[in-house]
Amino acid sequence: MRKYRRLFLVLGIVGACSLMFSCKEEPKFDIDLIVGKWVSGTEYWRYDTDGTGVTWDVADDVHEDEAQAFKWEFDPESNRLNHIHWMEMTQEWTLPKSYTLKALNDNTLSYKDRFDSTYTFSRVL
Repeated sequence: MRKYRRLFLVLGIVGACSLMFSCKEEPKFDIDLIVGKWVSGTEYWRYDTDGTGVTWDVADDVHEDEAQAFKWEFDPESNRLNHIHWMEMTQEWTLPKSYTLKALNDNTLSYKDRFDSTYTFSRVL
């Protein structure tokens, strides 16, 4: 009888642990909310509806009309936001960067890179 009690205890602990870890659900984002202009400090990002955008930093005396172009895409399964930048020197789309989306709503855009650095932006109205 003691053997069965231990077996049920172990099975109960394993079952509870598997429920705790399997219930972690990735958040879902309405990626349409990303379209628009975002700012963090002096750095600006503009996401357009066609999957393109531009980025600039006014601290470097760069403004929207001379911003660096990029393409963006979003994978809803992994919450990955990918940027591919246009390099003027090589005339090619290059320098891909991938981020995990952490927050996206009417006012906040936040994502994390592979080094766990978090970037948070506010919508420019």
